[in-house]
Amino acid sequence: MISGLSHITFVVKDLGKMSRVITEVLGGVEVYSSGDKTFSVSREKFFVAGGLWIAIMEGKALNEKNYNHVAFKIDEAKIGACRRAIEALGLDVKGPRPRVEGEGQSIYFHDYDNHLFELHTGTLDERLAAYERMG
Repeated sequence: MISGLSHITFVVKDLGKMSRVITEVLGGVEVYSSGDKTFSVSREKFFVAGGLWIAIMEGKALNEKNYNHVAFKIDEAKIGACRRAIEALGLDVKGPRPRVEGEGQSIYFHDYDNHLFELHTGTLDERLAAYERMG
């Protein structure tokens, strides 16, 4: 059985560009950079964002965009600031998907390597309650 989330790793073409996404959009703090050394598969950087360990490793970008994604919780009051930070980096912001009233708001965006991120204001309990109300 798992006890929680250890870390999330994204393979990216440009460590510097992805560092900006993590620091400027997700509010992460860089805690490690391998520089030119390779202790794992490739050069890497580690960040802490919202108490989560996020790793980025240098490598080939994803070939195509799809709906596989990681969703990070944000406060509803921060949704405008997050959207502005995403747009300032020139990232691809997707239109919202259809929503059930009460399940929260989301911003979906792709990074430079076709990873899809979601910034979401709701919780699992809120979503389940919204679905229950819909029958």
